[in-house]
Amino acid sequence: MDYQQKLAERLVLLNERGSGVLVRMNHIKKTCADPRLRPSVLTEKTMEAAVKHINKKFPNIDFRGSVQSLTSIQRQKSEVLSATAVFYDSFLDVIEFRDHVYELLNTIDACQCYFDITVNFDFTKNYLDLIVSYVSVIVTLCRLDDKKALVGMFNCAREMTSGSGDPSYPRLAQMFMEYENPWKKLTEEFGPHTKSVSSALASLAAVYPRRSLSAEHWRNAQLLSLLNNSASMMDPTCCDTMACEYLPLEVMERWIVVGSLLCHSSLNSHDALGLWKMSLRSSLFVTLTRDEVLNVHKVTEELFDSIKGYNKRVADIRECRDHVLLHSGAAHREKRHFLRAALKELYHVLEDQPGLLGPKALLVFMALSFSRDEVLWLVRHSDSMPKTKTPEDFVDTQMAELLYYFLKLRELMVKYSSVVQRYHVQYLSQFDALLLNDTVQ
Repeated sequence: MDYQQKLAERLVLLNERGSGVLVRMNHIKKTCADPRLRPSVLTEKTMEAAVKHINKKFPNIDFRGSVQSLTSIQRQKSEVLSATAVFYDSFLDVIEFRDHVYELLNTIDACQCYFDITVNFDFTKNYLDLIVSYVSVIVTLCRLDDKKALVGMFNCAREMTSGSGDPSYPRLAQMFMEYENPWKKLTEEFGPHTKSVSSALASLAAVYPRRSLSAEHWRNAQLLSLLNNSASMMDPTCCDTMACEYLPLEVMERWIVVGSLLCHSSLNSHDALGLWKMSLRSSLFVTLTRDEVLNVHKVTEELFDSIKGYNKRVADIRECRDHVLLHSGAAHREKRHFLRAALKELYHVLEDQPGLLGPKALLVFMALSFSRDEVLWLVRHSDSMPKTKTPEDFVDTQMAELLYYFLKLRELMVKYSSVVQRYHVQYLSQFDALLLNDTVQ
């Protein structure tokens, strides 16, 4: 039975595992790139010849031959072993994580699971998160220039110490070689999973376009305003896709961009193509982890350029990139301008009448979510944006005001959490329970 596979639980556990592995890959990358933190075995003058030899011959390094270049490792084999062991173990964790991801994705396909973000939110979200987490681990690993040297030196020192190399070395070396061109390999891996990934992404059509509306649309709809219709001020704010209303916009964009790269044949669908273009017109970069970003248009264009018959897709990518460069800065500036005024009004009304926090809790969460999206968009793009004719769009001198009302609204929710809780407990018993009873009967 499908439920006996515990797919939802395994998704949660693997996502947590993936986050840990990704943080370690990022830490290794930062450590090796910083001259002050770089492992001494990579910086010592005596080791230069050994590092160069290992990088050149990897993965087939002759440890037993009388190779002059490796004598420095022979002299310091115990130091090399202890210095590289922690890196080697972290790389082994990538293999273990990859094996578990393969197994779970294949099981999900075999069970023909149903994905719809508006129906089974947590399951669909965790599935898409796992795919992005796995891709982020592999891409970050591939950006690590010293991985071959670290693994090669560990195995060399291990063989010189115990007479035999590490049994996991062949698999690890093979993985490094397979991902020389990471996106090509990843698209091959995800070919069998196209149906599941495509159905999960297709469900975003009910959420993502609405969340990507311009500031003008927000203004015309008087979004986040409690004063536009005072007669309905006490009515509860609710919708059928409540959890989706405060799902980070960047998370959805990351799902669409990465999912469309891995399963690009899904772009033959009109709806999938529309979502993909919309995400490409929104941002130049999406975050992999911390300050590691993916240059969306560059990576997508390089991959699609290598695929026969994708000239139209490449033209679409270039058109979307030009659109981002020309219009995205002003569009997001207008959104921040709207949100500053909306949050200010919302805060003053709710501060005066905290009882409204009960029926209007969703509205507050939406306001906080939209503000977070815009702040993070500016952070991602302000330093990395190519030269534009309007650099002022990426410098917000009034950001402090937006952050101020963001924090004040959050404090208000914490302060009056008992009000919100009491309202919704009563709502469950006096509305939801009665409606459920009528529906069942």
